[in-house]
Amino acid sequence: MAAVLERSFLEICGFERETLHRFRDVTVKLPGVSALPGGGKFPDSAGAFHYEESGTLLSVTSNRFIHWCTSGERVQLVEQSLDTNLLNNAVRLQLPHCSVLPGGVHVHETLNNVVILISTNQSVHRLVLPHPSRMYRSELVTELHMQSIFTDVGQLSLQDSSHSVLLPGSVGQAGRPSSCRSWLSPSGEAHYALASPAGGIMVVSLPPHDTQGSVSVVELKRSSMMQRLSGWMPSSIRAEQRDLVLSLAVTELEEDSFIFALCQDHKLRMWSFRVQACLLEADMLEHLPACRGLQRLSGSGHRVALTPSPSGVCVCVYLAVPQRGQFTVLQLVSSDGRYSLDHVSSVFTTQETLVDFALTSKDIWAVWVDDSNTTVVKYIDFEHNSAGRWNQVFVQPPPAEEVHVGVDQDPRETYLEVLFSPLHFTASAIVKALQIYRRGSERLLDVSWDSLKREVTVAVETELQSSVTEFEFSQEEYRQLQVEFWSKFYACCLQYQEVQSLPLGLTVSHSTGLVCLLKKGFVSFLLPCFAVDHLYLSYDEYLFSEEETPITEDPDLGRDVLQLVQCLRLVSDAVSGEMAYEMEKALEHLQSPERAADLVLENMLSNDNDGVVEDIQNKLQDIRNPLEAMTVLLRELDLETDPDQGGPGAPIPSLNLRISLSQLMGSSSAVSVVCQAVCHMTMTRTLFCRDLLILQKLYLRFGDNVFLGGGAQLLHLQQDLIPRCSNLLSSYYLLKHISQSLASSVPIDIIDANLQHLTVLELSDTPALSTSRSVLSPQTVVELFYQTAARKLIISQVYSQQQSSKLHWSHMISNVVVLLAQLLWPSNPGFQFPECLMANCQYTQLQEYVRLVGPWCQVNIGSCRFMLGQCYLANGEGHKALQCFQEAATEVEKEDFLLKLTGSEEEEAAATPRLQYYNKVLRLLEDVGQPELVIQLASLAITEATSDTNSQAALWTRIFKHHLDLGHNSEAYEALTQNPDGSMQLDCLRQLVVVLCERSQLQDLVQFSYVNLHDEVVGIIESRARGLDLLAHNYYELLYAFHINRHNYRKAGTVMFELGMRLGREVRTQLGLQKQVNCYLAALNCLRLIRPEYAWIVQPASGAVYERPGASPKRNSDGEFPPEPAKRQVDILELEDLEKEYILSRSRLTLAQHHPPSAAIAGSASAVEMVALLVQTGLFDSALSVCQTFKLNLTSVFEGLTFKCIKLQFGGEESQNEAWSWLAANQLSSVVNTKESSATDEAWQLLASYLHRYASATGQHQRSVINKLLSHGVPLPDWLIKSYKEVDAASLLRLYLNFDLLDAAAQLVLEYVDALLGKGHQYFGIERPLSATSSSVWLPYTSIDQLLQTLGETQTNSRIYNQVRDKLSEYHQRVEQTTERRLIAR
Repeated sequence: MAAVLERSFLEICGFERETLHRFRDVTVKLPGVSALPGGGKFPDSAGAFHYEESGTLLSVTSNRFIHWCTSGERVQLVEQSLDTNLLNNAVRLQLPHCSVLPGGVHVHETLNNVVILISTNQSVHRLVLPHPSRMYRSELVTELHMQSIFTDVGQLSLQDSSHSVLLPGSVGQAGRPSSCRSWLSPSGEAHYALASPAGGIMVVSLPPHDTQGSVSVVELKRSSMMQRLSGWMPSSIRAEQRDLVLSLAVTELEEDSFIFALCQDHKLRMWSFRVQACLLEADMLEHLPACRGLQRLSGSGHRVALTPSPSGVCVCVYLAVPQRGQFTVLQLVSSDGRYSLDHVSSVFTTQETLVDFALTSKDIWAVWVDDSNTTVVKYIDFEHNSAGRWNQVFVQPPPAEEVHVGVDQDPRETYLEVLFSPLHFTASAIVKALQIYRRGSERLLDVSWDSLKREVTVAVETELQSSVTEFEFSQEEYRQLQVEFWSKFYACCLQYQEVQSLPLGLTVSHSTGLVCLLKKGFVSFLLPCFAVDHLYLSYDEYLFSEEETPITEDPDLGRDVLQLVQCLRLVSDAVSGEMAYEMEKALEHLQSPERAADLVLENMLSNDNDGVVEDIQNKLQDIRNPLEAMTVLLRELDLETDPDQGGPGAPIPSLNLRISLSQLMGSSSAVSVVCQAVCHMTMTRTLFCRDLLILQKLYLRFGDNVFLGGGAQLLHLQQDLIPRCSNLLSSYYLLKHISQSLASSVPIDIIDANLQHLTVLELSDTPALSTSRSVLSPQTVVELFYQTAARKLIISQVYSQQQSSKLHWSHMISNVVVLLAQLLWPSNPGFQFPECLMANCQYTQLQEYVRLVGPWCQVNIGSCRFMLGQCYLANGEGHKALQCFQEAATEVEKEDFLLKLTGSEEEEAAATPRLQYYNKVLRLLEDVGQPELVIQLASLAITEATSDTNSQAALWTRIFKHHLDLGHNSEAYEALTQNPDGSMQLDCLRQLVVVLCERSQLQDLVQFSYVNLHDEVVGIIESRARGLDLLAHNYYELLYAFHINRHNYRKAGTVMFELGMRLGREVRTQLGLQKQVNCYLAALNCLRLIRPEYAWIVQPASGAVYERPGASPKRNSDGEFPPEPAKRQVDILELEDLEKEYILSRSRLTLAQHHPPSAAIAGSASAVEMVALLVQTGLFDSALSVCQTFKLNLTSVFEGLTFKCIKLQFGGEESQNEAWSWLAANQLSSVVNTKESSATDEAWQLLASYLHRYASATGQHQRSVINKLLSHGVPLPDWLIKSYKEVDAASLLRLYLNFDLLDAAAQLVLEYVDALLGKGHQYFGIERPLSATSSSVWLPYTSIDQLLQTLGETQTNSRIYNQVRDKLSEYHQRVEQTTERRLIAR
């Protein structure tokens, strides 16, 4: 693990890229305060406070601190945590007319409160805020965000006397305080020590905030050892000007407060606040060598600082001497109540302007600004550094003054990329530059990062357009204009970034060792520098004077390494900016790094005017073992981990600790710092590897001139070390690229869809998109990875190695940075980073990652192909995705990520990993909606499953399903026939039938051959037909077509007959009856196509219940299984039976057509019932047809028609009109009437035609008609009498007698007798009248006797009676004569 640390530190800016206006403004207006005459403003200052338990893991204040910045009348306070995001954590106090003194803010911590003391030139202020441990009393703080102590600061009454006090006395006479210090006594009193411009110290004391009391002011001065005052000292008691206090420091010791004052006379005085006396005075010039003449110096830059030490208090005094400033460290010693200062160490510095310094128990940290306004930070161990050598801190250089725009680059895109890179500019600097650039036309507040980018683009482009006076430009001229205007805006941003980067202070945490540089616009963090980075970054005077390095313990090898790095520095200086750009482009375009290094080397050699290459050669000759030195450096640069590393950490003992670890280093600030540290490390090492590769190529060029060993070493260099260096260069370039790539914002619907896809892959436990991301704070993809997935892995591993509740900044941050880099390292087996990109829908970045890693990385090849397939799939390039998924399949059993994809499903346990992989990908493709790709991949997978029947069956089922969904019916049928599993095949067959029916693609369904599946198809269609609604589905018609297509006419007829039966029972509508008629017709047609001996069918079961194969047994209402049903008798139906059913159904339809309400009852009516219904409706043709078909008596039909004639005979006009409707439904006589006839006439004519058409030998139809007429008292029509006389005169006579029609009966007898005698015999159907040669004749004597008896009983009928008797006598005479003749003839 490349985690060897050096003594140097590296600055990481860590500014949050926000445009949000975070500060809440609070104004404190004190009555009676006005601006001082002459104005004047103190310089800006900054400071910080670290909580006492900021280094304790289980504390609510772990890694938490407060920092502030003062400027004029304003104090900006920010509470920051590296573990948790703090809400409402920034406040800006405005103190009108009161300028805050330099170092005028001090923060103190009590058990219940955090107290902030502020000193201005006219007032002092105290803010009492709740302590975080009191805001969150429980140790289990699980919130992602926590409230800051500043949350309720707006509710404090800061103008009250308990919070703010105006300095008493005549301030104008005494002038402005020049320095100050404040502290909190153990009893809770707030003390403010103010350095009076007149000399001496004024101490203003406020009573505890929760008690009533008055303000007291005390002056500490040599001319007045103890004097209590009510205000500032009058000018008459002034001390000498050289007593002016320049810097103050306070410490609590032995129940007293000691005030250290460094005065203008270079003397350090210690005052006891309790006794108000000066207890110690020491001349600091005594510790300064060659101090002659320094007495006259003003000493305005002198500083004093204190820190607790194991033996008391350590005092550090900085003496600002031109060209040779000095830090003097002294130890306060107490003996018998007397105090003295023991000299510990003196440290010299040549820097010019000290901004601030901080003292710890062993180190001095200091920040300067040199003549070129460049920030310089150093630190030194003042006890164990006899050489007086400062350790380096590599501060971040300002952004480059010019942006290199390549020939193939767009100026706008290039400048925007630099401006909005996560490393160079704060958002506030860009916003201020934009406002100036737009000449302050409007203020920008609360705009998002993307909006700001658009605003900048519009502003620059608008400025460019407004300056153009010509209408035509060449492309090159327009490009030059773009560069000009963008560089102008860029220069504006540089100025504001320089202002933001101005250092104001330095802070060191005594608990964790955290070092922060406090700047005007942001806070930067100092991280320990890794040894290999330290070597490359070191300043020349340090690098060339170092004699050892922690990279190796061998001193000789260490010297070789240092010599080699010195050569690298020469190479770095010799590489021109243009060639560096070309090298980077070569890496971006995946060209060979070795070839690119050759080109750079050729350029160096051809442009070596300063003899740099010769200097390098001379230095190389001093290296004893260059290959070993290179090997050591390459090993240190390589982040590849051992295969067994990175496993689960040690078990975490408690819930409290587990929750604390879950938040450790989790705030947005920590995320930014950690990921920027990785970014800077990768940038440095990319250059390191580049220069090393060029140097290796130079070694090959020099050959034996620098190698004492000759060819073997050159071969080792060429075959081993150069490829290793080339691979490292590509790896670090990749990490550098991804650490600067911004994550894309993703719409919520895409996130939901992606989560569904991950669920299909069973990867949904992958950390999802961070809910804490701010729209205003764009993240790099590395920050996203650290926040969502990497941090928990890293912290768990760090704790498993450390297992301590104490937090140490250098150890923690270096481990986190290295472990994060190792998780990102492409040659390590872990695949968490691409997995995180996939989980968070960062497809563009993931695609670029796979592109950059593809040509040279041999780890996780298959996983990368799978990820690329995911990207293609998300972008709608399905066929490219399929190709990638297929390429990944070959690596399934070799890579952890792909093995994780194979799943742990029980049903797939027996399948091979590759088949399991295919199944997962198939599900993914199904979920995305790519059926064509599913078919292709499943077809490929079948070739892998030659010995696995279950897998083959599942794959064929998948292919079938998607072919069917796509409408590829033939291919679906082909897949169905290939399925080796019978049950699955049957399921597919059932689905095929159902889907094709729903789509009405019956032609395809019927024409398939169904080899070995014929009975199954029939069974499926029958089952569907019998189980579904008849009108909504056409399975019966399908089955009919199926049988017809195979010339199985009997089965087809059976199907149609069954459908007709069900329609009659279940569909009692006219439509159902129509379909029933058609079904019976189709069934008849089928049977007529068969030879007569085979023209029969088995009658289908009655009722709607059919035995379905596989159906569960049903229980009765008692919960018992019903007994086995008795064997049903099989009924055979022949053609004649079908014809009867057809006639009956046709009559039902006819009835429903003429009388729709009767459709509901006609469906199940028998033939007899149908005749009655038809007669009732007036459909006599249909009724007669049914009667004839079923051999029923026609009497009911004739009686019904007779009754309708009677009704018409005596009915009104309405009945006449109604009659035409049913008359029209019957087949009337074809005789054309020349005159207009009525409905009554037509009805009688219809009756007559029926009697003629359906005449019987016995005349029963006429008899029933006559009987009906006579029963209703209707006179008989002549044509009826005439027709019936011909058939059965005797019966007519009986009917007359039955209805007492004596006259008609008598007349009939007279006529009948005449007919027998030969007069009109043809009217009675008598062929030959009475004669000797004719056959015998007869008379209905019984009826005639009955008539005579009836006539004889009344006197009124005597005439008729006599006529009948006379006629009979005549008849009898004739009979006798005839008889005699016949006898004679014999």
